[in-house]
Amino acid sequence: MINESAESSGTRQTAEAFLRLLGSGDPDRLADVFAETIDWYVPGDADLPWTGPRTHASDVPEFFRTMGSAFAPGQSEYAVDRIIVQGEDAVVVATASHTFARNGARFTTPMIIHLTVDDEKIVRLRLYEDTHLVARSAAA
Repeated sequence: MINESAESSGTRQTAEAFLRLLGSGDPDRLADVFAETIDWYVPGDADLPWTGPRTHASDVPEFFRTMGSAFAPGQSEYAVDRIIVQGEDAVVVATASHTFARNGARFTTPMIIHLTVDDEKIVRLRLYEDTHLVARSAAA
């Protein structure tokens, strides 16, 4: 049996690796920190093509390419306020700012990413943000 401290340490390391890869701008490498089969869900407006479920690590790069293509290059910023870890769960509290490429609308939204880690791989992801604000900004 793994102890809580060791499990939390591995969870934190995996969450931090995910954030580093996210910041690298290389969506293909992001799949490396995910298990082959995942439980991924990003709620939101169906008009935003990156929302919805994903079930395989191979789906992860496409999510970030799709989302990234909606935003003006070089105009996205993320600020991580804290990472809270308990056992196999990590919660990233952050803020994201983006500018939509097609209309120039800029928005900033608080964001929570809940990750569940097993054997140093992410098996579950939930992304929570102000989806109403994002959809309004996309439609502006």
